[in-house]
Amino acid sequence: MDGTFNENDISDVIASDKAHVWHHLIQHKQFETNDPRIILEGKGMRVWDQNGKEYLDAVSGGVWTVNVGYGRESIAKAVYDQLMKLCYFSQSAGSVPGSRFAQKLIEKMPGMSRVYYTNSGSEANEKVFKMVRQLSHKNHGGRKYKILYRDRDYHGGTIGTMSAGGQDERVMQYEPLAPGFVRVPHCMHYRAHEQGLEGLSIEEYGVRAADAIEQVILREGADTIGLLCLEPVTAGGGVITPPPGYWPRVQEICTKYDILLHIDEVVCGVGRTGTWFGYQNYGVKPDFVTMAKGVASGYAAIALCVTTEAVFDMFKDDASDPLGYFRDISTFGGCTAGPAAALENMAIIEDENLLDNCTEMGARMMGNLEALMEKHKIIGDVRGKGLFLGAELVTDRSSKEPVSEAQMAQVAADCSAQGVIIGMSNRSVPGLNNVLCFSPALIAKADDIDQITDAVDGALGRVFG
Repeated sequence: MDGTFNENDISDVIASDKAHVWHHLIQHKQFETNDPRIILEGKGMRVWDQNGKEYLDAVSGGVWTVNVGYGRESIAKAVYDQLMKLCYFSQSAGSVPGSRFAQKLIEKMPGMSRVYYTNSGSEANEKVFKMVRQLSHKNHGGRKYKILYRDRDYHGGTIGTMSAGGQDERVMQYEPLAPGFVRVPHCMHYRAHEQGLEGLSIEEYGVRAADAIEQVILREGADTIGLLCLEPVTAGGGVITPPPGYWPRVQEICTKYDILLHIDEVVCGVGRTGTWFGYQNYGVKPDFVTMAKGVASGYAAIALCVTTEAVFDMFKDDASDPLGYFRDISTFGGCTAGPAAALENMAIIEDENLLDNCTEMGARMMGNLEALMEKHKIIGDVRGKGLFLGAELVTDRSSKEPVSEAQMAQVAADCSAQGVIIGMSNRSVPGLNNVLCFSPALIAKADDIDQITDAVDGALGRVFG
């Protein structure tokens, strides 16, 4: 290859992809007889593949990432300008964009104060786990080391974060996992019957679901538990919005038993739910907040672990202790492109009032999904927050028996054929991968929302009759 690129003939790209690229979350046997999809270009909310087919992207890059849409020249220019000044230096030193974005971010997060730059969302969560383990040794003789995580939540793909993963199918064949991670029950009112809590109002269920966390704490011993790690809205595990009463009770429990609270905002953060962060919908005061994905809308890689000053202070209380500080490094946490892109990404969200648009368009989409639920009995439940929504498909609304994963794939494929890319839960919860997932960019307009739900309408009609 001579380095030139012919947009009208990318057969060499496809051949190279088939021969050398290992795609994520895909069984590659199919590529022995079929070509992989190559996305060539994106603009706004739309992308084009190697066949020239246009798609409306209803999942922001496939995994809840491109929050401000494709083709943002101002972000690209900010990254270029910064790279020409300084592309990288270890985060043991500071940088101009790193400092400026940290200040801008903290202005959006009352109660939080310190930003630790990392490579990815998984790694950001790992940093929290390491901090908690270190604090256990510093302050509790190593005893308060256990980390609670929730059924159906997801926190990453490393061995450590998989150990805190509440999606059993994602960890199968990767065991043994790390010790010291303890699961608490989910807070999904729609499937309260799985927990023996059917018949409760949603408010009663919210408190009972949080009470179930306390039961685990008492079983394990509060003096052994250092952290509770939760998503504000569960993402890949079914787009689960917490019921009323849940978060206040969670906060009360953490305070009562001196347990640090970690909110994983990798999906919900930076506008996805209509607030800067998902936890801000619920009045929660976390000790740690992690984020990635939408922080720079995919224009550069960036992830962060944010803490309170109280947490930060515990790592500098004894300067004479050679093990007293957080002895950690994240190589690409020193890249300057990430915070440069993140600054411009945040400016776009502010200048274009995208938080308000997210709330408005999210309400429109929820209304559309509720109308589809009236029309299609296969939809058992719709839920979400802002432009982060899900529709659970069941064969029977009384038993709530899920449709098969193969049928879910048929719905997604039908939407794709119509030129709309939607998401679906898969390889997550065995037997319960039955939720259609939607996360269009925060720039979505009414016509975009209607096109997405119209595609789902047509797909459900064809797949289920």
